[in-house]
Amino acid sequence: MSQFNTSTNHPLIPNSQEYLVYKKIISIHSEDRDMVKFPSASEFEIELPQDYLNVRSATLSSWTFPANYSTFSLQNRNITMSFQLNPCNPGSLRVSEPLQHAIFNSLYKKIGSDFFIIIESGFYNPDQMTTELTNRFNQAVTDYIVSTIDPAYVTEFLQHGGYTDFVIVYNNVSQKIWFGNKSSGFTLTNNIDNDSNFYDTNIYCKQQRVPTFVNWGLPYFLGLTRCPEESITAGENLPRFYYGDVKPGDSGFWLTPNQYLPGCQVYFLECPQKINLMGPSYFYIDIDLLNNIDETYPFNISGFTNMTNETNGKVNSAFAKIAIPTTPLSQWFETEASESYKIFDPPAERIRRLKIKIRYHDGSPVNFDSFPFSFSLQFTLFNAQKKLGYNLTLI
Repeated sequence: MSQFNTSTNHPLIPNSQEYLVYKKIISIHSEDRDMVKFPSASEFEIELPQDYLNVRSATLSSWTFPANYSTFSLQNRNITMSFQLNPCNPGSLRVSEPLQHAIFNSLYKKIGSDFFIIIESGFYNPDQMTTELTNRFNQAVTDYIVSTIDPAYVTEFLQHGGYTDFVIVYNNVSQKIWFGNKSSGFTLTNNIDNDSNFYDTNIYCKQQRVPTFVNWGLPYFLGLTRCPEESITAGENLPRFYYGDVKPGDSGFWLTPNQYLPGCQVYFLECPQKINLMGPSYFYIDIDLLNNIDETYPFNISGFTNMTNETNGKVNSAFAKIAIPTTPLSQWFETEASESYKIFDPPAERIRRLKIKIRYHDGSPVNFDSFPFSFSLQFTLFNAQKKLGYNLTLI
């Protein structure tokens, strides 16, 4: 006899706990978002084609992303640096040329004050970076001299090519940058905060970025520390790269004295660390409801870290961690299912809309500009059904 009440027209039917398990692939393209509401592809919401019911698990199935990132940009706050100059006094060398005395008189007023440079945003190789720095350093000094020198010498000064004493080169063996000056001592003032001088405070306030001891500015990527770096001189000995020419025919002597200041000494310094122009090696995909990766935060000095021995981080911070295996400009893809997944127990009743954010480890958004990207999600779905029996006759 049935244990259920059968005297009603609507008897309760026990759940047989029988399900049909099947997988569904959802392909998502960045260009499918509402570009009016979400102009940046790094953070957007998207409506899925249908309601996905009884979702048991979600997996990142495949993806393709462009390698078009800018290691150096205003957004990354790493396109500026500063320096001070201690100009060579032509009088101490018994140089009587009026132009050199006018240049010295102009630069003498700047002793103890900083020159600032801003490099072009983008991606550099080492030679491009040293060329950019050489031109920017010399241009910063040239602009100052033109604005302060006796007007009678401006034309002659520019006809000589402006200020050209800074020479910045890359040592291919040690993978370090060397800064040099043909006549004057200098200091790289890496300890000052350039934010208030160049960066829009509104941009800074909008950035969701955790404090960090790395990626703190252009000097960090060049192999410098936060301490000021003072140039040195080797007297009559000139700095030399013994592995070969820096420029054709120079025999590795990359820094020579200023020909207009006979008897002057050259000044130089070697960055203490190797150059780092590669940019980030990973980024994260955050998808609300699907996040399953626990992530530690970059170390920072705070009341928490000073008073405890514990680390800090976030539980269920991201859904996927994607390696960046190439440099601009290129495209990379992966067609094998990753280890990024989310299991729902019990199954999620319904998923229809996803909120997606693509960011770096420090929280700053990935800037794709106008380059599209795509990835696919695989949902494992449970479809409740009655257990059916089939009698099959094989002929």
